[in-house]
Amino acid sequence: MDDTTLAACLATDLDGTFEALVGAHADRLYSISLRIIGDPRDAEEVAQDTFVRAYRALAAYDVERRQALRLRPWLATIAVNLSRNRRRRLADRHPALSLGDDPGERLAAGPGDDPSDALADRERWASLLAALPDRYRVPLVLRHVDDLTYEEMAEVLGRPTGTLKAQVHRGLALLRAAWDAAEREETAPGIDPPPMSARSADRTSKRSSDRCGRPRRRR
Repeated sequence: MDDTTLAACLATDLDGTFEALVGAHADRLYSISLRIIGDPRDAEEVAQDTFVRAYRALAAYDVERRQALRLRPWLATIAVNLSRNRRRRLADRHPALSLGDDPGERLAAGPGDDPSDALADRERWASLLAALPDRYRVPLVLRHVDDLTYEEMAEVLGRPTGTLKAQVHRGLALLRAAWDAAEREETAPGIDPPPMSARSADRTSKRSSDRCGRPRRRR
């Protein structure tokens, strides 16, 4: 059932249709919450709370307002607001890594990637995304995790589409820069002393032995 049909059914039979609404949108709301908060348990609670808030709002709307709803951005608005509030309360907790779909997969993953490498990549992208400032992280989540259009994102966040495009572009650039920095740190070779020839090593050993084994002459 598409969202237009869902909205029409919600308008006339809220209780009979609400379960279908949950089934159609539960996964995406969890993904949004997870990428904003960074903790799976908190994201699950926020997704559930989103539906509680949605039901209460729908129950208070008249038939015409329910039928006119654009469900994807409307539900996303509730989820984003709840997720932001939860993240602020948990600001002192290190965001947990999780392994769902995220922008990193679109930037780095390929069809031939080794599964273990892809898993590590998703963990890193999740960590880097969670570390972005809110003004970049949330637009990235809505665009590249939830696949909202810029017009829908403007409805959710109350920002002009031009601003959101710039924030998504900047957020992707920050992600790529953070990824490249992490790659350089991992692959940077250690600085080892130059190799010593056997003859040089022998001379060094003798000098050390002479200094340690014989008394120094007084002049």
